Amino acid sequence: MKGIGKPLVLLAEDTPAAVVLVERALRKANFQCDLRVVGDGREALLYLNGEDLYSDRERHPLPALLITNVRMPRLSGFELLGWVRRHPQLKTLPVVVISSSDIDADSSQAYALGASSYLVKPISSEMMAEVLRSLDLLDAV
Repeated sequence: MKGIGKPLVLLAEDTPAAVVLVERALRKANFQCDLRVVGDGREALLYLNGEDLYSDRERHPLPALLITNVRMPRLSGFELLGWVRRHPQLKTLPVVVISSSDIDADSSQAYALGASSYLVKPISSEMMAEVLRSLDLLDAV
């Protein structure tokens, strides 16, 4: 992903304030990316599957990273993560699950479904940078 231009990050988040927090954390972590935001899990599924508004892969390429909130309308982050891990083209896509919940059962479920990382809001730039480095998306500093 590095050296090929800006990686695309798909953020599935229904709360505008959380979108701003993720944008800020990515920026402060010095991660240059093309951030695309969808408002819920169902829209993320459509994007990832290249359906409806997202059928043009030139304009809507597959992401290098998916960041998804746990609790969203229409399709939860857990349901989206499960779908991603069953999809042949996407099963290795790094997925970071974010939540306002620090309940162990939620993080355990996320990891059991194949999450690459689980972050509790508010997300700091240090936490984001650490995750991006662990996924080999950010050069070590």
